[in-house]
Amino acid sequence: MLANTDAIATVGVRDIAAARTFYGEVLELQEDEARSHYPDFLTYRSGATLVQVYQSTFGGTNQATSVTWDVGNRLETVVDALLAKGVRFEHYDMPGMRLEGDIHVAEGMKAAWLKDPAGNVLNINGT
Repeated sequence: MLANTDAIATVGVRDIAAARTFYGEVLELQEDEARSHYPDFLTYRSGATLVQVYQSTFGGTNQATSVTWDVGNRLETVVDALLAKGVRFEHYDMPGMRLEGDIHVAEGMKAAWLKDPAGNVLNINGT
């Protein structure tokens, strides 16, 4: 039924202004203004997909990953660029993974986790 339909990541935040700065300026996602027509609801283009951000009193309460981006062999470059913008990366103790700087490394996989201003966990995967 939904196998050939694009999915949209949806992230609840407590402060929509802080989210607009983070998703638009820090992550450099392009806001889709035609879809962001409600005051507490933003839509961003991310490749061929969308990320919706909306204000909610429950924003940031999910302690699992909310959104994942796969950047291929650009992971180190993306992490360095985000570090230069003041992003702090999360460090987790995960079986089978070792930490190299801010990047978790396992056989055939690399990943970095960060949080948005509401505390939502975001993931960047690479190779």
